[in-house]
Amino acid sequence: MAEKIRIGVFVCDCGSNIAGYVDVKELAEYSRTLPNVVYVKENLYTCSESGINEIKAAIRQQNLNRVVVASCTPRTHEPLFRGTCEEAGLNPYLFEMVNIRDQCSWVHMQEREEGTNKAKDLIRMGVAKAALLEPQESIKSEMDPNALVMGGGISGMTAALALANRGYQVFLVEKQAQLGGLLLKLDKLAPSGADAAAFAASQAELVQKHPKIRLMTSTEVREISGYIGHFKVTAASGGNRDQFGVGVIIVATGAQVLKPHGLFGYNGKRVITQLELEDLFRKDAFSAGNVVMIQCAGARIEERKYCSRICCMVALKNAIQIKERSPGTGVRILYRDIQAYGTENEEIYRRAREMGVIFINYDVSNPPKVEEEKVTVAHQLLGRELDLPADLVVLSTPLVAGEDNEAISKLLRVSLDENKFFLEGHVKLKPLDFATDGVYLCGNAHYPATVREAISQALGAASRASIPLAKGVMTVEPIVSTLVDEDACRGCGLCVALCPYGALEIVRTEKGRKVRVIPVACKGCGVCAATCYQHALSINSYTDEQIGEQISACLEAQG
Repeated sequence: MAEKIRIGVFVCDCGSNIAGYVDVKELAEYSRTLPNVVYVKENLYTCSESGINEIKAAIRQQNLNRVVVASCTPRTHEPLFRGTCEEAGLNPYLFEMVNIRDQCSWVHMQEREEGTNKAKDLIRMGVAKAALLEPQESIKSEMDPNALVMGGGISGMTAALALANRGYQVFLVEKQAQLGGLLLKLDKLAPSGADAAAFAASQAELVQKHPKIRLMTSTEVREISGYIGHFKVTAASGGNRDQFGVGVIIVATGAQVLKPHGLFGYNGKRVITQLELEDLFRKDAFSAGNVVMIQCAGARIEERKYCSRICCMVALKNAIQIKERSPGTGVRILYRDIQAYGTENEEIYRRAREMGVIFINYDVSNPPKVEEEKVTVAHQLLGRELDLPADLVVLSTPLVAGEDNEAISKLLRVSLDENKFFLEGHVKLKPLDFATDGVYLCGNAHYPATVREAISQALGAASRASIPLAKGVMTVEPIVSTLVDEDACRGCGLCVALCPYGALEIVRTEKGRKVRVIPVACKGCGVCAATCYQHALSINSYTDEQIGEQISACLEAQG
């Protein structure tokens, strides 16, 4: 005899986020009238400890075998509520979440009655689907205990050492012949004044001597296949190719400094970049009576709309260094805005002013003009143009995405943002993860970062990567694609071609060419099931029958 469906519905006020714009009491009363609903509770905050305990108690006392929570987004709270159901003895996949905040109260703030009616529709649809949910079991897969770190700059070296010190074998691949990345081109690090190249060398020595790190310089990653726990990597150096397996991957490929050709008369001699100024410092070849620095050279413009974040701090650091080397040298910084976030950087800004560095704001619509022995700038406050003597003009140029980023994104099946930097899975929830499981990022590959930030991100990425490595077994939620009708599958490969995660493959069986799902790699996006014209594929918890019931429930209100 089939189990009688007993659904509990929990409607959340979310403080005033929901209750301030829709009638939550009316929603709770309406929920009691829906098929198979035997218990309804309105909560102030369902995700609070008291709300969680109420769900657990109701499951046990009311013998609930399905739970629906109508509150905020499943993106942030679904794992919490699933875990709550599991703790109460209910299969976590017999839970359905209805988003009446993002999809309703927040978009209908001025339409209380209409918003309430829409919320009723959403709850009715959620209850209809919940009645058809089936228990699911998590998918487990063993982990390859090795890690790949792509990039040998400070973030890559830090991540590799962090993982190796925890006992994991690390393959560190760097396309240049020497470790260190951009640090090798810098002079001093602020605010400590440490020698950048010496710091890079000390880290490189630790990497080279570590028994758990296999260093591969002058090497590029050519092919990557597989999924979390079972990545297959092919690296090439010269004419030699090397293949190895890893369980996780960290992308730390860095960025490069923009060469400002065509901007402000750049010639690499009298008009140079901040990076080239640091090279003069390293060679002890700096000599100038008057220096003018121009900020945002090539940044925050139509071609490159973003702020590179670190350029202002680099300019402040180098301006102070000029003053320390040659107190009589005039230093003027022409800026649009000064980006000196944090108390430490604010102190550097204050110190530069105390040492006599002059700051002049300019308007992007009337930028400075670099001439033979001077720079002309329109002073915003004085309302007139100033002629500034300039033996040396230094352009603060942004970091731009690495030239290999597009190729790497295709290898790993990960996303880039509009500026070609790598895009994290979620800016708040997964700032160091890609959407693809088992792949992490840090440093300038993600976005322009200071050395401290790059190190912090590298430690964070290594920490994230070590979680599945430490467990030894990867557990994946079972909301994945399944082959529900092998006989219907024609083996055409259309689903394989469209899968963004490489979770499908064509194999030869006794019945001919058929698709095979790799559950650990699947993210349950549904592209394959929607594409299959034979209806051979389906997504667990999003079956045709379940979606059909939701649609029917939605249309009920329309008569």
